This record gives sequence, C-alpha cells and structure tokens, in this order.
Amino acid sequence: MLERLRGRRPASGGRWDASLLSPVVLTILVAALAFSTPRQIAFSRLLPAAPALAAAMWPVLPTILLGTFCLLVMIGLGFIYTDLGTQYTSAAIVAVTLAAAYASHVRLQREETLLNVRLVADAAQKVLLRPLPPRIGGVEIESLYLAAQEQARIGGDFYEVVGTPYGVRLLIGDVRGKGLSAVGAASAVISSFREAAYDEPDLSGITHRLESSIIRHSAAFPGQDLPEHFATALVAEIPPGGGRLKLLNCGHPPPLLVHGGEIHVLDPTTASPPLNLAALIGDHYCVDSVSFAPGDQLLLYTDGVTETRDRAGEFFPLPDWLRSQGPGSPRELLDRLHQDLLHYSGGRLDDDIAALAVTFPSTGSTGSTGVQEPLA
Repeated sequence: MLERLRGRRPASGGRWDASLLSPVVLTILVAALAFSTPRQIAFSRLLPAAPALAAAMWPVLPTILLGTFCLLVMIGLGFIYTDLGTQYTSAAIVAVTLAAAYASHVRLQREETLLNVRLVADAAQKVLLRPLPPRIGGVEIESLYLAAQEQARIGGDFYEVVGTPYGVRLLIGDVRGKGLSAVGAASAVISSFREAAYDEPDLSGITHRLESSIIRHSAAFPGQDLPEHFATALVAEIPPGGGRLKLLNCGHPPPLLVHGGEIHVLDPTTASPPLNLAALIGDHYCVDSVSFAPGDQLLLYTDGVTETRDRAGEFFPLPDWLRSQGPGSPRELLDRLHQDLLHYSGGRLDDDIAALAVTFPSTGSTGSTGVQEPLA
C-alpha cells in the first residue's frame, strides 16, 4: 500500500509528502490506545476516522485496505472485551470505509479533470505568451508573468518580443476587462503584433494595426464588459546595434531605463490613446526616442507591479526599488522583483503582473546621449 502511495504525484520540490502517512499513524495510535486503556474509555470508536481521513489523500484501494485493517483491529478487540459493542463499531467502520472509497474515487476524478485543465491552460499560455529566447538581435531579454488568480495560468496582461529587419520590437500591455474575454482580446493584440512588427516600417503603423485588431475582436465577441474593453500598450523598438530606443506609449505605465547608473522614468512626451479608444479621443500617436547604450537596462511592466500594496496600503516603489538593485542579468533582476513583490504584498497579489527586462550588453556600439525627444 505504501508503495502505491509513493508512486503518486510528488509534493513540491519533488519530495514525497510525509503527511500521506497520517491515516496509518492515526490507525496505529487509536489501536494502541484501545488495547492499552480500560474498556470504559472505548478509544476503538475512533477507528472509523482513519479511512475517512485516508479518503482525502489516498486512492480507492489503499483506503479500502486501511478500512479492512481497522475492521480486523476491531474484531480483535471484540475477543478481548466482549461487551465493547463490537458489532456497532464494526458496522460504522464498514459504512465509513465504503463512503470514503467513493469519496476518494470522486476526488481522483476531479483531480484528473483539474490536471487536464491546467495542462490545457499551460499549452494556451505557451501559445499566447510563448517563452522568449534569452537573446534576440544582440540584446538580452527575460520575461516575468504572474497571474493574480490562484491556480490561473493566463490573464489579461500580455507581452511579446520579435526580431525584425527594423530591429528588436517589443510589446507589453494590459487588457481592461475580466475573464476569458480579456484573454481573447490579449490574444488578438499579440497575434496582430507578431505580423505587424515585420510589415510596418514604424511604430505608428504597428499601433494602427493593433487598434484595428482589438476593434474587430470586440465587435466579433461582444460582452457585458464591452464598455471597459480596451487595452493599454507600450510598443518599443531597439534598432540593430542599439543607439536610439523608440517608444510609443498608449496609456501604459512608463518604462524605466537604467542609463549611466541613473534611473530614468520614460514618460511619453505626448499621450497616445489606449487601444480601442482612438475613435473617442483621436488616433494621434507620438513616438519618443531615448539613448540606449551598451550596459543600459530597460524594464517594461504592467500596472500590477506598481499597484502592489503592502499591509499599510502603500504602493510598491518600483523606481526606488530599481535604484537599490545592483548590476545583474535580466533574469536575476526579474527573479528579485518576483520575490520582493511577494514579500511586499505578504504573498498575495491582487492583479496580474507582466514584466520584461532588456539589457544592451556592454560589448557593442555606443549610442547618442540621452534626452528623451519626440520623433517627427
């Protein structure tokens, strides 16, 4: 029986969960007390609790075997204490064991269903937010994605990075909506970006394509949250060899640039409308430019990062946090950000989080100096 239990799915970290032995421990403890204490205490009446506990963590057959063992223990006690009420406790053990076996069967079916759903969600996430190579077009890139909903794999935050003839182009955004409709809108925007990034010579053309894509998606899949169904987005371009970083910000939180050891908040010169709102406030898109030299690091993120709160309700101070970080790779930076966000929030995140860390390696051509300026 124990070998079957050890063959089950391991606990986190690959270690076998010792708590799986608790039904056995309970059975031995009750049996030892029943044999060693006076009849009047009647610890034997606790034996039905063992198979009931086993149903919560064991398969069907081990649960039945444990119930059978408890029944044999009770029969043995009946030979020692003839007036123990063996028949009533034995009937209770049989009834509880049968109910526990059925409960174990139902639990295993639900666990298998949940596992299949999670596998599908993992596959969907790999399509929607596919893993990024550690290096694209001469720059180092890493990603971070955390879904706020427990057991969730995907949400309304999204990102994508592609290498094109125009350079490395990046997208990060956040769909304002809930549920599957937000995931569908994010998928529509990402799919459009993957095509437009190769076709359009400038960031404004890409953004027009993204706008058209989310409009068509919203029209094809209307929902109750349609009035809130828009997306903030940031599109960036790093030309081959670096030099000038181009940014087009559609209502998204401004990225942070580590340049010359200083932190720069890259606010847009002129605000551009979020996706799916251009028809209301105009489709005037402003592209900004800033120096991106060897050794510089860029952090793009969604508002789930800066809106993470501590117990006092204070927002996570991302610029100050980044200023306190020493040099490191994009992966190390995002790993530290992940751990510090969890620590700051007490282990509970209230919103989805997506982040991209981009580093221009020190070996490369230097770009021009860096005051942010709009391009014509």
